[in-house]
Amino acid sequence: MEFEGVVYKILPPTSGTSARGDWKRQDVVFELPQEFSRKICVTFFNKDSEVSQLREGMTCTVSVNVESREYNGRWYTDVKAWRIQPKAAEAPAQTAPMPEMPPIMEEPGYASGTTEVDDLPF
Repeated sequence: MEFEGVVYKILPPTSGTSARGDWKRQDVVFELPQEFSRKICVTFFNKDSEVSQLREGMTCTVSVNVESREYNGRWYTDVKAWRIQPKAAEAPAQTAPMPEMPPIMEEPGYASGTTEVDDLPF
């Protein structure tokens, strides 16, 4: 699953040791830009370098896996990120400076000997 959201809050990291070794997880809350704003708390597991690049207010595209499991008759849902891509800030449109134009020269008269100016196109 993938969504685009704005980093709302970066929560402090949690770490520990398991049978497989040391682990570190950090939760980040994203706000979805919709009419009624919704927030999603996403877990980053052993992804310190990705979380350290995030700043509150940044817009990102986040790829997640959503998984639910039962424990003692209750259901728990995890939203785990597996990829995050900061959205490139759109640079303001820069207009190129206009090149200098040569001065407009008067057109030569087409009918010789006439002094009358005729500005009709036909």
